[in-house]
Amino acid sequence: MSKLVVKDTALINASYSLGLSEQRLILLAILEARQNSHDGNYDKRLVVSADSYMTHFNVKRSAAYEALQTACKNLFERRFSYQEKRTRGVANVTSRWVSEVAYINETATVEIVFAQSVIPLITELEGRYTSYTIEQVANLNSGYAVRLYELLIAFRSTGTITPMQLADLRNKLGVLDGEYERMHHFKARVLDLAVSQINEHTDITVKYEQHKTGRTITAISFKFKQKKAPEPIVKDDSYIKMTDSQIKTFSKKLAALPELGSNAPMGASAEQFAAIIADDLKDADKQKKYHKHLAKVGYQLSKSKVK
Repeated sequence: MSKLVVKDTALINASYSLGLSEQRLILLAILEARQNSHDGNYDKRLVVSADSYMTHFNVKRSAAYEALQTACKNLFERRFSYQEKRTRGVANVTSRWVSEVAYINETATVEIVFAQSVIPLITELEGRYTSYTIEQVANLNSGYAVRLYELLIAFRSTGTITPMQLADLRNKLGVLDGEYERMHHFKARVLDLAVSQINEHTDITVKYEQHKTGRTITAISFKFKQKKAPEPIVKDDSYIKMTDSQIKTFSKKLAALPELGSNAPMGASAEQFAAIIADDLKDADKQKKYHKHLAKVGYQLSKSKVK
């Protein structure tokens, strides 16, 4: 099953301020909407579970519960602004994200109904979209890093964002008026933090350049490039001898990979799918199909490999 997050470029370039848990909830709701698009009904309630939050963002159950409850508190009041071309001129649009949001304590789930203006921005894309797999932002624990990553990959074809006025960049990253007004605070708490996390955890590496008017920094430009894909762990059918601890750790990581999601039995939870993979990793024949994925989830080949 696809784990692509797809957004209209207008939404990527929108200005908004969302906390990290709110951003993650929106991303999971977009996945849910796209995965159930066969009926064409995006007005219905979309359900996001704590299990889904745990699986996609590698957090403990208690943290998932807390994050979903926190996200629900303010999400209804959150707004974003974007530009939309009209027959005559450009409309500056302001919209809510959701028309309804509810947290159900007994099931640890959130029900969301997207606002009407959001629905075309995640469905009626007609080629003007930006997409990425949710695993790319799964380990980013700064909302600014998630926003900067999205802004960057909208320019994936060129790998460059030309100088952006500082005020515009602050708005797009969701930095509020009065926050981090001194440049060294903005760089330390927002820009450098976001760049560091993107370089460590995503599929791109980025650097930025400051541009001055006189002696004042007034604009920032970015250059980024795609990381090289990791080499497969093995180039043969050798059996990798793994400890019980390694099997437990990497079966969970493999279960979270989008490209393996379609292998999960219908209705199986993340924990159940990870248990199936754990059994496969102990089997010399079944383990082979995971070899090319192990490097991607951080497994380092050691001398414990046996033939």
